[in-house]
Amino acid sequence: MSRCPITPTYPGDRTTPTPDTLAYSFTLPASLASPAFARTAAREILRAHGLHDMLDPALQAVGELTATACQFTESPNYYLRLRYRTGTLRLIAYDSHPRHTHPNLATACDTRRRAALRLLACVCRACNGAWGFGEAHEPGGGTRMWATLPREGTATYGAVAPPRTISPTGRGW
Repeated sequence: MSRCPITPTYPGDRTTPTPDTLAYSFTLPASLASPAFARTAAREILRAHGLHDMLDPALQAVGELTATACQFTESPNYYLRLRYRTGTLRLIAYDSHPRHTHPNLATACDTRRRAALRLLACVCRACNGAWGFGEAHEPGGGTRMWATLPREGTATYGAVAPPRTISPTGRGW
C-alpha cells in the first residue's frame, strides 16, 4: 500500500515588494467600470511596491489607456500590464481592434485613437516619458498601446509653474 506524501504547506515569498519586483498583468472586462477597477488595482500595487511618488501620473495613464482599450476593443475583454524596470514604469494595454489594411481606414482609426489618448500624451510629456500604439504582435493580434513614465520625471508632475510677472505695460519683465 502506498500513501501520498503530505503536501508541504507553501510558505510563499515573504520578501517585501520593491519597485524592481513590480510586474503585474490583468485581463479586464470591456465595461465602463473597468478603468476605475484598473486604477484602484494600480494604486494598491504602486503603494505596495513603494512607488507612492508616482501615483498621480501613473493612475492618470492607466485610466487613459484602459478607457481607450474599452472604447476600441471588439472582444468582451482587454489586457493591461504594469512593469517597473530600470527606473521606469511601463504600462501596456492590448485591445482586440485589428489594424486596418485599407490606408484611409487605418489613418482615420489612428486619428481617433490618437485623439482618445491626447491626455495620455500630455501626462507622458510632463514626465519626460513616451507613449504610442501599434499592431500587437502577440497571439490574437489587435492593438498595443503603451506609456513609459520615468520615476525621475514623475517627481515634478502636477507641480504648478511659478506665475509670470507682468509689467504694467503688459510685457513680461
